[in-house]
Amino acid sequence: MAKKKKRNGGSYNVITTCISTTLVLILLGAAIFFVTMARNFSNQVRSEMPIAVLLKDSIPAQTLKSLQAELKAKPYVQEIKYISKEEGAKEIYASMDLNPGEFISDNPILAELELRLKGEYTTKDFINKITPEIKKNPYVADVHYPIEEIDNLNYLIPIIGTILLSVAGLLAFITFALIHNTMRMSIYSRRFLIHSMRLVGARWSFIRRPFMKQAFGIGFISATLANGALYAGIWYLSQTDSYMAQLLTNEVTIFTMGSVLVCGLVLTLLCAFFSVNHYLRMRSNDLFLK
Repeated sequence: MAKKKKRNGGSYNVITTCISTTLVLILLGAAIFFVTMARNFSNQVRSEMPIAVLLKDSIPAQTLKSLQAELKAKPYVQEIKYISKEEGAKEIYASMDLNPGEFISDNPILAELELRLKGEYTTKDFINKITPEIKKNPYVADVHYPIEEIDNLNYLIPIIGTILLSVAGLLAFITFALIHNTMRMSIYSRRFLIHSMRLVGARWSFIRRPFMKQAFGIGFISATLANGALYAGIWYLSQTDSYMAQLLTNEVTIFTMGSVLVCGLVLTLLCAFFSVNHYLRMRSNDLFLK
C-alpha cells in the first residue's frame, strides 16, 4: 500500500512538472513567434515601398519590353508594373480630386516602371547603389523612391528588433529559472535516495541517468503540448486575419515549433543535471534543511 502511494506521488510530481514546463514553454514560444513575425513584417513593409523608374516619351515599344525583362530578371526585384502616361495622369487627378478637363491640354506625366524590391534589398544604401545603373539607360528620365519612409524604416526597425530580442532573451532567462526551479522541486523529494546511492559507491553518472531520462521525457511531452497549443493559436490567427495570414509563413511555424522543442529538451536536461549535482554535493546534515 505504501509502495502504491509512493508511486502515485511520483506520478503526481511528473504530471505537475509537465504542466508547469508546458506553460513556460508556451510563453517562450510566443516570444519566439513574435520575433520571427516581426522580421516578416519588416520585409513585407519594405517590399511595399515603390521605386518609380520614369521613362522618356521617346522610348520605343521594343526597348520598353527589353527594359522590363532586364529589370524583372534582377535578383532583387520582386514585382514590376508598367504605368502608362494616361494611367499615371488618372492616378494623380484622382489623388488631387481634379477633373482632367480642368488641367492643361498636354499630359505632362511620364510613363513609368514601378518596381517593388524584395524586403531585404529595400535599403537606402542598396537603392543608391542600383540607381546609377538603371539611369545608364538613355530612355530612363529619372528614378524616384520614398527616401524619407525608407530612412524611417531603417531607423525604427533595428530598434524594434533589439527590443523584441531583449524581451525574448529575458523570457528565455525566466524560462530557464522557472524550469530549473520546477525540476529541482521534483528531484527534491528523492534527495535521500540520491544520497543513499552515493553512500554505497554509485557513480554520479549512474545516479544521474534515470533523472536525465525522466527529464528528457518531461521535456519532450511538454514541448509537444506547448507546440500543440501554439499551433492552434497560429491557425486561429491565420483564419481570422488575412494580413496575418500573409505573414504566417511555413518558416515561421517550423522555426517557432522547432525552437520550442529544442528549448524544452535542452532546458529540462540541463536543469535536471544541475539539480541532481546539487544534491550529490550536499552534506548529509544539509539534506534535512534544503
